[in-house]
Amino acid sequence: MSIELHPSDATTRDIVDADTGARLGRIAYTPHGPGIAAIDYWVAPEARGRRVATSALESLSAELFKNDFLRLYCEIEPANLPALRVAVAAGFAREGIARGAGRDSDGAPCDVIVLSRLHDDPAGPAARALPDLPGGRLTDGVVLIRPMGPDDASATYDLRIRPEVSGRSVVGTPMDPSIVARQCAEAGSRWLAGQRAEMTIRSAEDDTYLGEIALFYAEPVLREAMIGYSLTPEARGHGYAARAARLVTDWGFEIGMARMTAGTAPDNIASQRVLEAAGYHREAVQLARLPGPDGGRIDNVAFAKVCPPVT
Repeated sequence: MSIELHPSDATTRDIVDADTGARLGRIAYTPHGPGIAAIDYWVAPEARGRRVATSALESLSAELFKNDFLRLYCEIEPANLPALRVAVAAGFAREGIARGAGRDSDGAPCDVIVLSRLHDDPAGPAARALPDLPGGRLTDGVVLIRPMGPDDASATYDLRIRPEVSGRSVVGTPMDPSIVARQCAEAGSRWLAGQRAEMTIRSAEDDTYLGEIALFYAEPVLREAMIGYSLTPEARGHGYAARAARLVTDWGFEIGMARMTAGTAPDNIASQRVLEAAGYHREAVQLARLPGPDGGRIDNVAFAKVCPPVT
């Protein structure tokens, strides 16, 4: 769709369909010191998914840079994935989180993600360490992997509070469903940031929730990522975890990982069998690497899989 920006005042532009003249949304900027401005945008629901907001942000950015602005930035709530995608597509790079710098729909303080673009940044979308899944999903015909989102909150909470899952969690499992709901809602922002790709494991036949799997990208310099996964009790023993691990590992290699790792507690034989079935090799036992459920430390059995050479 082709759009035009029509000034409604000195700092606000209406986003208009170039063919029909219909108003599709609004974009505005607020100066904050010499050469710096914050940008906000809004697009009507019926115009979303058609690159309207991205084109408007690109156009306004070009206009402001021609008018001697040097730095433009957006502040977006972590759960507002569509707005985050717009900023990244328009070349805005994530800087970090400003704690309590925004206001939610109830007017309460909330965190915001800060993304910026400088006048001399290269054209095109901002670089991403973790791209989207091809076609939005991975599947082998038996299991289906897709990004975690707000609709997964209930099933994810029910899984994570199970003792055999929460007791083996490295980061700990919150017992508050509102926290898990927020984590699911903000999963897309962490993916865009290149921190981790959080996904659900589902039945390819009927979309039944089977569990979750994530790729953690903590070592970009080494091109090394780690996977972790959990299954519901009903899904265990059918080979679903190994299938999911293979799919995510292969995707990791496709997007440039040189090495994929995983780890389990020494007594978690089932998870070790999963990794072996997914082509991982046991490397070592790392002493007291993991926090234990009782506040102590437990060993980690380290596994790894290396990207096969291109033939």
